[in-house]
Amino acid sequence: MKILFIGGTGNISKAALDLASKSDAEIFMLNRGNNLYDIPKRVRFIKGDIREFNFIKQCLKCYKFDVVIDWIAYNPNHIVNDIKLFGSQLKQYVFISSASVYEKPPSNYIITEKTPLSNPFWEYAQNKIRCENMLHDEYQRSSFPFTIVRPSHTYHKRVPYVFNSKLHPWTLIDRLINGEKIIVPGDGTSLWTLTHSLDFAKGFIGLIGNDKAIGETFHITSDEVLTWNEILNEIADTVDVKPNVIHIPSDFICHLSPSHFGSLIGDKSNSIVFDNSKIRSFVPSFTANISFKNGIKESVSWYKSNPQLCTVDDNFNQLTNNIINAYEK
Repeated sequence: MKILFIGGTGNISKAALDLASKSDAEIFMLNRGNNLYDIPKRVRFIKGDIREFNFIKQCLKCYKFDVVIDWIAYNPNHIVNDIKLFGSQLKQYVFISSASVYEKPPSNYIITEKTPLSNPFWEYAQNKIRCENMLHDEYQRSSFPFTIVRPSHTYHKRVPYVFNSKLHPWTLIDRLINGEKIIVPGDGTSLWTLTHSLDFAKGFIGLIGNDKAIGETFHITSDEVLTWNEILNEIADTVDVKPNVIHIPSDFICHLSPSHFGSLIGDKSNSIVFDNSKIRSFVPSFTANISFKNGIKESVSWYKSNPQLCTVDDNFNQLTNNIINAYEK
């Protein structure tokens, strides 16, 4: 079996690539080549930008893949191009969607794959829904062999938190160490699930080449459920401090930082609990064994062993302080 990863070096995809490389399949990776650190030797690298359709079509003309996994398809145009590039040859096309597509606010906090898709707050989620709908239509029209996977908040060698710098995640740790105030949206009691990418990969790989997964949709998450207060406490424990917490309503945060509207109001401010019965029925061996307590310890240790990455986002700190000052007034 020949498997193509489009992307493959990201937070989630790298763990899946590493695990896939241990199988008997031939693994290929197509990306721009900007971050090839620690790629398994068995993986055959194809340099190119998937957005450059004509170049990629020419580049791949001598290849034929059984499975294509697109980690970086974000809108329907990306799906259209993938179908044009690979549609006639594939046994399986795997689209990486997002658990943010589920209805917000949820009518039931327990989420299954049958939960309605509707997120009026976040364009990212809306585009993922359009992609999913396009794949269902193509499946009905031409039997295009899709499988949809919806990761939720998945991390590895990161500091996952509801309000932190995306550019420099160490910023949160730095604020904790220095005793600076940490924003917790709302009262911090909403329920959330954080999934280690190594756990995600175990369920994900079980779907690759699985004929029963064709035409099906799955989310793959941990079963551990924590509040944001608990999550912050676990992060603070890794550096032996007690967090200096300030609870601020999500809508107040988004009023001063509109860029957070989708990810807060349209996602992380909602209480969500995932039912993983479906992925287990297709991949019985799947278990998520890495607790957040252990996973975040590993992440912080990794940063400490790579001090050049322990950088602070001054712009995010300024934004945080501005929000706190405005709220306290």
